[in-house]
Amino acid sequence: MKRDFVRILLIEDDRIEAALVRETIASSALAGASIEHSQRLSAGLDRLRTRRYDVVLLDLNLPDGNGLDNLHRTKAVAPNVPVIILTNVEDEEGAAAAVAVGAQDYLIKRHIAPDLLSRAIRYAIARQDAESALRASEERYALAIAGARDGIWDWDLERDQVHYSPRWLAMLRLRADETNTSPDTWLDRIHEEDRSGFNKALQAHLKGATPHFEYEFRIRSGEGKYVWVMSRGVAVRNAAGRATRIAGSLTDISERKSTEAMLVHEALHDALTGLPNRNLFLDRLDLALKQQRRDSKRKFAVLFVDLDRFKTVNDTLGHAAGDQLLCEIGKRLSMFLRPGDSVARLGGDEFAILLMSISGLGEATLVAERVHDLLAQKFIIAEKEIFATASIGIALSGPKYDSPEDLLRDADLAMYRTKRRRAGSYAVFDNLMHEAAMQRLELETDLRSALSRNELVAYYQPIVALDQLRVVGFEALLRWFHPVRGLIGPEDFIPLAEESGLIGPLSWWMMREACHQTQSWHQADPTFAELSISVNISSRLFTEPDFAARTMAILEETGLPAHSLHLEITENALLEHEDTTLRELSTLQNLGVKFHLDDFGTGYSSLSYLNLFSYDTLKIDRSFVAAAAENNGTGTRNRRIVDALITLGRVLGMEVIAEGVETPEQAQRLRELDCRIAQGYWFSKPLPAESAQALLAREKDLSRSSIRSLHHY
Repeated sequence: MKRDFVRILLIEDDRIEAALVRETIASSALAGASIEHSQRLSAGLDRLRTRRYDVVLLDLNLPDGNGLDNLHRTKAVAPNVPVIILTNVEDEEGAAAAVAVGAQDYLIKRHIAPDLLSRAIRYAIARQDAESALRASEERYALAIAGARDGIWDWDLERDQVHYSPRWLAMLRLRADETNTSPDTWLDRIHEEDRSGFNKALQAHLKGATPHFEYEFRIRSGEGKYVWVMSRGVAVRNAAGRATRIAGSLTDISERKSTEAMLVHEALHDALTGLPNRNLFLDRLDLALKQQRRDSKRKFAVLFVDLDRFKTVNDTLGHAAGDQLLCEIGKRLSMFLRPGDSVARLGGDEFAILLMSISGLGEATLVAERVHDLLAQKFIIAEKEIFATASIGIALSGPKYDSPEDLLRDADLAMYRTKRRRAGSYAVFDNLMHEAAMQRLELETDLRSALSRNELVAYYQPIVALDQLRVVGFEALLRWFHPVRGLIGPEDFIPLAEESGLIGPLSWWMMREACHQTQSWHQADPTFAELSISVNISSRLFTEPDFAARTMAILEETGLPAHSLHLEITENALLEHEDTTLRELSTLQNLGVKFHLDDFGTGYSSLSYLNLFSYDTLKIDRSFVAAAAENNGTGTRNRRIVDALITLGRVLGMEVIAEGVETPEQAQRLRELDCRIAQGYWFSKPLPAESAQALLAREKDLSRSSIRSLHHY
């Protein structure tokens, strides 16, 4: 029965979703349909009692009704009006149950497209009409599903003959003169992998176990190609309940299946490299664990591969070049693996390899070495030669693993250990790594509350003018007094703070505390009014858009003059940030804040860094200072390096500070090289504020000065 004007009742409590349904229908072939909307089931049932509708679109989750009870109540009021379920819940069993009690279709709201909804409505109406006609007349075409794309079939079970409509034959590229009425015309063409499921679904309905027959399967067309179809049907039974006939439709669902396959592939594969993603890798790893539980002799291993210095490629050649490098690495890893092994991109510059059926750890480490060899071969990216290295963590299968996540985690821990110790190598996971990771997690948890518990303390190391052995400033250094572990050095918790994102709050606290303390020294005695305070700044703070504003606010809050605040920046930090960051730093510098280039000489291209920003001071790394005092060839070369750095600073109009002075010989060498300022343990170790103040007080008395009286040239 064709309907030119469709009356739709929408029972949906969410106004937004109701509006989306209206818009979907308005953009479909049913644009002229009449839609009435009820937000409550009771209101919708009242409408059904008094008005005629062609179809009901029903939400199963309503304020005054829930689940299949909504469907039962609706069918009780209007048994001849088809009902289509609209829901947000993907539940195959729920869908089957809904259809079993009378729903014509079960659609997921977020998957609904105009054509799909229009078609579902038309089919629902057509099926309802067909079922009504079947009950009334028991004629052949009473169960036929209307629709231009469906083929109709009618199977006389007693005579074992099937009528195939012209559309059914056309869908499969078959001619009438090439077929007969035998079921084999249909059944022999079903893909062998789908036959068992097809037969089970058909027999279940014929035996009365299901209210209707429905199955999706592949069928061979006359051209020899397999196409995806969905077949639906309903059986006619005699007085004894035995099926004597079944009729229904055949629908081409190739396009939907292709879309589903694409979505599944996208959900399980990395969009950039095409490799399996973390989800698929974990699935394969889970399968390997299950296989090992059945056969304990099967061994496998996971390699966690993290590229070294990948960010440098992005920063220097651009993200497109970085993406190209990731793709090329993915290809190389895929090509050298054996059948059955897997490689996945976990995200960013991280890859994982699953090695199946290995003899033991030795084979896994051999593969790790081969990965290093593969990456050592040059890549041509953006017309430039690039050589990559990676840190690799290895976890070997064993009975202790219950989940794939645990195995991948341990490989990650091993990778992290080798990256911290020696990048470009590999490490094998052991229990000590797990214990260290747990301790690290516990330490991070404690660090998060250290500020609120007042466990952090600022220490101050004097910065000394070498010509007079006079304190001209301090470098503020953070210390953590843990309530259980005692004093924890910055080398143990600062990297943890960087990785966990806690370095921001710690840095701002340190800057405020150091500025406040320095200003209190200024006010305590005019002699100390020129003292400066140096504060190390993490590069993570540069990403904060209000870095300059917050720094100025601290200066205003504490009253410290801007020129007394010296911010120390490592030479690698500025390359990681945009021009906006440099403008922020320039704003502070224009106000008088000084900037030190810390650990100068230890980076990759130190001289080029001087062009990025106009620093006020170079800090010579302690490694050069220590070596310069040696009386050998190495000492001579390092003295020349230190001399060159001092000269470079002088030429560029920059002050120079030597770090890590620990012996009088080192101090003497620096004086001979005309280095004006230094700091280190020979002058003083970092001190708490009270001790630093006592040192300043002794500075006023030349006879009692720690700096002057304890050490002589």
